[in-house]
Amino acid sequence: MLSLPPEPDPAAAISVRGLRMYYRVHTRQPGLRGALLSFVHRHYQEVRAVHDVSFDIRPGELVGFLGPNGAGKTTTLKVLTGLLHPTAGQVRVLGYVPQRREPALQRQLALVMGQKSQLWWDLPTLDSLLVFKEIYAVDDASFRDRIAGLVELLDLGELLRVPVRKLSLGERMKCELAVSLLHRPRVLLLDEPTIGLDVLMQKRVREFVREYNRRHAATVLLTSHYMDDVKELCERVIVINGGRLVYDGPLSAIIRRYADHKLLGADFAAPVPVAALAELGEVVSYQPERAVLRVPRDEVPARAAALLARFPVADLSVQEAELEDVIRDMFQAERP
Repeated sequence: MLSLPPEPDPAAAISVRGLRMYYRVHTRQPGLRGALLSFVHRHYQEVRAVHDVSFDIRPGELVGFLGPNGAGKTTTLKVLTGLLHPTAGQVRVLGYVPQRREPALQRQLALVMGQKSQLWWDLPTLDSLLVFKEIYAVDDASFRDRIAGLVELLDLGELLRVPVRKLSLGERMKCELAVSLLHRPRVLLLDEPTIGLDVLMQKRVREFVREYNRRHAATVLLTSHYMDDVKELCERVIVINGGRLVYDGPLSAIIRRYADHKLLGADFAAPVPVAALAELGEVVSYQPERAVLRVPRDEVPARAAALLARFPVADLSVQEAELEDVIRDMFQAERP
């Protein structure tokens, strides 16, 4: 991977250089004795939530931001919005320093967190939209136009007039998106926007994010544990683990780089014993007349030829490893 220049890129929508975010966490022994001792001598542990992370995101780019729980994803997003001040490093969003909390940046930025709500629980979403209209100084004509567009894109219908507490989780998430995008931000940070949603609602949210990115050339940074979100939306991914950046590049290249195997699927004209198949590779799934073998990538031709020669193969397929499995193995391999 090419080394990044020391200064943020002024042409990038998001530019991060050497970002560090460290915390001091108070620790103590359990029980009354530990509580009393902590009054006399407090012990602290340094937690490196983010360590020397650098990347650039171009204007209009839609990028996946991946990592296991505790990897530092949400911390990084909070730094990008100015909610947290970094321990070290330089961060620029649309040319601004987020921690300064300048109104000119806040009017062009939005953070949507799937596990947090900015809607008033007992009021309809339309009331929240009216509040945000005043906060962001959206004029009446623009407000009507943008509400109409969001209603169309998100299929909100009459949901805007229903108290938030009566909405389902999926309906609430659509309303959260509507409120967050009322001011039409140029940079959209999405932290697990489809968490807890059913399959159909996840798809609707993905379609909306894609369409918003296309219509408004918005820069989008998306974190998600659902690989379908990433596969459908992102050509590029940034992966961090233990607070460190471990990959930044095309999503398609992850499999080639981190998967040292492929899957051989075979349908047989007659039952085949599993023990015989195990000699050619790891048996991932097995039925007497169908099996899938995990074989080393560089030995696929030889193993496939042996399979054809030794067994009554009616059909043979070669597949790349599942992205979810590769990402999981990648997290384990890059564990600091």
